[in-house]
Amino acid sequence: MIDLTTGKEGKRILNFAIPMLLGNVFQQFYNVVDTIIVGKVLGDQALAAVGANFPFIFALISFIVGIAIGATVIIAQYFGAKQMENVKRTIDTLYIFMFFASITLTIVGIWASEYVFEIIDLPTDVMPLAIEYFNIYALGFIFFFGFQGTSAILRGLGDSKTPVYFLVISTIVNILLDLLFVVVFKWGIAGVAAATVISQAGAFFAIIWYLNKFHKFMDFSPLKMKFDNDIFKKSIRIGLPTGIQQTVVALGFLALYKIVNVFGVPTIAAYSIAMRIDSFAIMPAMNFSAAISTFVGQNIGANKFDRIAKGLKSTLLMINAISITVTLSAVIFAGPLIGLFTDSIEVVEIGKQYIYIVTPFYIVFSTMFILNGVLRGAGDTFVPMIITILALWAMRLPTSWWLSEEIGSNGIWWGIPIAWIFGVIASYFYYSTGKWKKKGVVKHENKRA
Repeated sequence: MIDLTTGKEGKRILNFAIPMLLGNVFQQFYNVVDTIIVGKVLGDQALAAVGANFPFIFALISFIVGIAIGATVIIAQYFGAKQMENVKRTIDTLYIFMFFASITLTIVGIWASEYVFEIIDLPTDVMPLAIEYFNIYALGFIFFFGFQGTSAILRGLGDSKTPVYFLVISTIVNILLDLLFVVVFKWGIAGVAAATVISQAGAFFAIIWYLNKFHKFMDFSPLKMKFDNDIFKKSIRIGLPTGIQQTVVALGFLALYKIVNVFGVPTIAAYSIAMRIDSFAIMPAMNFSAAISTFVGQNIGANKFDRIAKGLKSTLLMINAISITVTLSAVIFAGPLIGLFTDSIEVVEIGKQYIYIVTPFYIVFSTMFILNGVLRGAGDTFVPMIITILALWAMRLPTSWWLSEEIGSNGIWWGIPIAWIFGVIASYFYYSTGKWKKKGVVKHENKRA
């Protein structure tokens, strides 16, 4: 556990973000290897099937993840205020909620999968593969939420390292199982999904065993856990807007897939590959956003508002330097990057156009995400939700649809940076008002500007 309320702001945020970044590098490395295996061994139809599952799975889990983010903010603020009993109550409440939510989503997801893929006009030769993949993947939701919930709790307590160790091991196991199930056993797309479920289960059980043995404060004992209604209401207040935001974003991805699907399997496959590359490219922004969110939460809990502006400035300098480097690398090596996943020349050319259009705006996306991280850490999640909904549904989707009608698939890609530009302008304007400073769970008589 790390106290982020003391020390040099930029250094504290960097040291907190690096372990998360390294862990996600390994996780995204798995996603890349997974996609390469699917694309090279199973073909473009299987690649499109896995890619089509991403927005559907994201739509299912995003609301629950949003509530978990709310609980993380509460844990960070209580920890900053040294209210350890409230920290423990929040942890118990989060675990109980995540358990029942995961069971519900598994049932609902398996029941709805075929209908969802029909709604987004997934090609008929891709549909059976997409359903088969999802129905197996969904069985691992309980392990996914268990591990993600535990990781979120530890981040709120200032520990970003412990989850990384288990994530790295899980990633390695997942890759080995992919090779075993797909290349050796010839289980096809079912083997890809099964490998993910097994590795997620292993990661969850391993981290719980470790925490029970070496961190008695966590004390993962399901029969002793108590659900706290007051804590849950606070989690809902903070997490509900984020959950709605995440869900709306996921539904937006599904709607975007409906536009993409019109252009056929090569475009679907290219978009699936581009999303994998995007996941790598935007990862630093997401991890630094999570880091500054915890940083802000702890410092608001400790009534140290003067450290927040300094932390934001340092974080923006770091993330913008990273974004520029990532953009240059992606543009220079666009062809070879896409070619890692497929042997189709057509898919490579479509994917290259995505990279040329979208990656120069990574710096805009990163700035927007960092600003939202500050607001989220303060417990102010409603306005960012509204901004995100407008950016996606009022800007990205209409623009992508209109431009796709005018200039083809490249028009879909142009809608993405246009929405980011709107989002960063709106987020900065709201941050500048300072209203977010009054949204904390821990109340202080005097707030410093």
